[in-house]
Amino acid sequence: MKLMSQATLQIQKPIEEVFEGIVDPMLMTQYFISESSGRLESGKEVIWKFPEFADKYPVKEIKIETNRSVSFVWDPETVVNMVLESLPDKSTVVKVTESGKKFNEHNLKWVIGNTAGWANFLACMKAYLEYGIQLRKGAYDFMRKNENG
Repeated sequence: MKLMSQATLQIQKPIEEVFEGIVDPMLMTQYFISESSGRLESGKEVIWKFPEFADKYPVKEIKIETNRSVSFVWDPETVVNMVLESLPDKSTVVKVTESGKKFNEHNLKWVIGNTAGWANFLACMKAYLEYGIQLRKGAYDFMRKNENG
């Protein structure tokens, strides 16, 4: 049995704007990551950095269907899939899944944490794309390692 984290949210913006909010590093750095080595494009590899962690994370095996889906691997055991659906009112539903880890106690903690993480990603994206609010700013400062030990 493989575990899957998942989160879904409706964003009151057209699918083109939501898609750009995911693939454009200038937008992503406003609500999710602190740095990116480039735009998400099929076949490319980019490096992401998060403000609360010292590590950098390679994003590999990127597959893009413009205005429809984004998938990538950043953990060798899992694949992240983001599927966008346009609604008649010109809003967009974003469904995020991350799956592939085997069922065990350690990975149960992972699936709970990543489900919360993807829900946070979607909430932060919604707040930024709809209202220009940066929910993530300062939200995870407590997680930074104390430089003095």
